[in-house]
Amino acid sequence: MSTDPDATATQPSPSAPGDESLAGRVALVTGSSSGIGAALARRLARLGATVVVNSARSVEAGQALADQLPGADYVQADVAREDEARQLVETVLTRHGRLDLLVNNAGTTQVIPHHDLDAATPEVWRRIFDVNVIGTWQVTVAAVPYLRTAPDGQVVNVSSLAGERPTGSSIPYACSKAALSHMTRLLANTLGPDIRVNAVAPGLVDTPWTEDWDAVRSFVTAQAPLGRTATPDDVAEVVLGLVRSRYVTGEVVLVDGGVHLR
Repeated sequence: MSTDPDATATQPSPSAPGDESLAGRVALVTGSSSGIGAALARRLARLGATVVVNSARSVEAGQALADQLPGADYVQADVAREDEARQLVETVLTRHGRLDLLVNNAGTTQVIPHHDLDAATPEVWRRIFDVNVIGTWQVTVAAVPYLRTAPDGQVVNVSSLAGERPTGSSIPYACSKAALSHMTRLLANTLGPDIRVNAVAPGLVDTPWTEDWDAVRSFVTAQAPLGRTATPDDVAEVVLGLVRSRYVTGEVVLVDGGVHLR
């Protein structure tokens, strides 16, 4: 199939208001072999989208998930590497001929108490920013020419409550998510009206990544007005809400059970 963003192709009309079907749409979800990304991939597939699953390392899990979803496939790529980020998008176009939705979910962190300044070395900062900020930027830039030709091309970034409040697993992580949230606003302002760009900013989510964060989970459960931590499906539902909301762009939506109120 052609990867020329200017190539003429038959494209479905945008869904009517209230129509939840995503049939005919192609969605790339980075970092989607588990957790939030996997939950979102499943939800998108149930709504009829063709989903491209991605991970940098968890190849077996990513391929297994893609095998479970109708029409889905898996592409291994490390978004922190410019060549791999660009090739990831090109592979989507080669296999499916279009790209309608990019969800930048790939991310990393390192747990470092905020008071331990020495542990947050420049090498830690670079590694986290390479994935969370530069990786997101690289995939998005590669995707923009193709998203412009979609009837409702859009990007949804997975940021964090740590990017909006002085919290998070480490200061470098929190700063990376603050940069991602602001990137969302800047890109929405730059890419409209052709492409909408929004973000979700979850608090603590119950994923394999956080399964041993018992102290943090207890704190969040005690503090949150909704009295629990988030599930991946909680976050996926908000992403889908943004996907459906055609007059929303540049928003960073907190998904934290109200923790920010406390």
